[in-house]
Amino acid sequence: MTLRIYLLFICCVGILFSSCHKDSDAHLSLDEQLLDKLGKASKNGAIGFFELPLPVGDLNRIPQDPKNKISSDKVALGKFLFHETNLAINPKYPEGAHTYSCASCHHAAAGFQSGIRQGIGEGGSGFGFAGESRVPNTLYPTDSLDIQPIRSPSAMNGAYQEATLWNGQFGATGPNIGTESNWTEGTPKAVNKLGYQGLETQAIAGLTVHRMGFDDEITNNPIYQDHFAKAFPGVNTQDLFTTELAGLAIAAYERTVLSNEAPFQKWLRGYYSAMTDRQKEGAILFFGKAGCNGCHTGPALNAMQFDAIGMNDLKGSGVYGNFNEDLSHLGRGSFTGITADNFKFKVPQLYNLKDVKFFGHGATFNSIRDVIAYKNIGEVENKQVPSSQISPLFKPLNLSEEEIDKLTEFVEESLYDDNLQRYVPEMLPSGYCFPNGDAKSKTDLGCQ
Repeated sequence: MTLRIYLLFICCVGILFSSCHKDSDAHLSLDEQLLDKLGKASKNGAIGFFELPLPVGDLNRIPQDPKNKISSDKVALGKFLFHETNLAINPKYPEGAHTYSCASCHHAAAGFQSGIRQGIGEGGSGFGFAGESRVPNTLYPTDSLDIQPIRSPSAMNGAYQEATLWNGQFGATGPNIGTESNWTEGTPKAVNKLGYQGLETQAIAGLTVHRMGFDDEITNNPIYQDHFAKAFPGVNTQDLFTTELAGLAIAAYERTVLSNEAPFQKWLRGYYSAMTDRQKEGAILFFGKAGCNGCHTGPALNAMQFDAIGMNDLKGSGVYGNFNEDLSHLGRGSFTGITADNFKFKVPQLYNLKDVKFFGHGATFNSIRDVIAYKNIGEVENKQVPSSQISPLFKPLNLSEEEIDKLTEFVEESLYDDNLQRYVPEMLPSGYCFPNGDAKSKTDLGCQ
């Protein structure tokens, strides 16, 4: 429904009650203001620039790797594999077998984030309601945990990032053209040599990094045999169960994980009542005075650029593992080796954030409002970051407390898709519990 038709409809209804009411005029004025801001913020002048696709049987509407054409069969297989704890066959300790999956750190209950400050694969115990209760298993020495030295980024709307991870190290195209010398043999970065984009590369590499693979229980499973054959027609049966093909299926599934039922997305499609007035006022600030769209743009409100805004790293109390020698805190520079790239991190997407309590690459902020307030002040908290590295867009925004509240409400509520369960299988072909299979998680999840 176009705004003009919507206006006509509202006013015609108003005529039945003698006139269009003033509160309706105010409501429509917010829609008009937001349309104007979006038109100016769009790279093509159309608000459709910010729309996430509703595939409805047409997967071609989703951005994809030309080397990994999306198909419904490939997506169906990837949906299983992403959640499959039966892939956890290479744990450091026998107790870890079949207890973790890709979804351990990227599950729907937390907006495809981990729900905790550090994602834990093998060696984790418990789940809680949204992953918030997962902690290291006391049987595991800290150096044996599969744990992240940086906050696990969301897997939501991954189709809109050509290179993945905070430092963008996965992906052979886009921003990584020219970085071939950094695709070090013997490291996960060498998977870039296969020539895929970020999601595909990360999924392939991640299966090995996170101690997963295939055993007879999966390769002899007739359901998986059928799914692999349909997903990759023409591939010999004996060649189907590989980390490369499994990674391609997982990436195809991840590309379909889109928060396209969020209120802001509904508003973009013409359902103007999907957002409240305060949320619209917050959106007007986002695309106007606050200038958030200078970095967060496009359908996923992200960007394939790397910026330094001086947030602290994942260190200190409450952090598991010794990361003193880990270079993740250098951001893009940890991959490129270029000093000018140090402390610069990829601009993240902004959908489905309110289910977690940790933000920033170091998980040092506990609410969306805290992040917005930090950006409003425009002063770095990590004094190790040279001022020469800080993005020129990181500066005081001069927002009032009320404006910060409205901007927060827009991000928390209007960018929140409350139906992510549509991306979760009802059960796995293996029959295993997911996203975790350790004893405490089984109790928390009611899965035995």
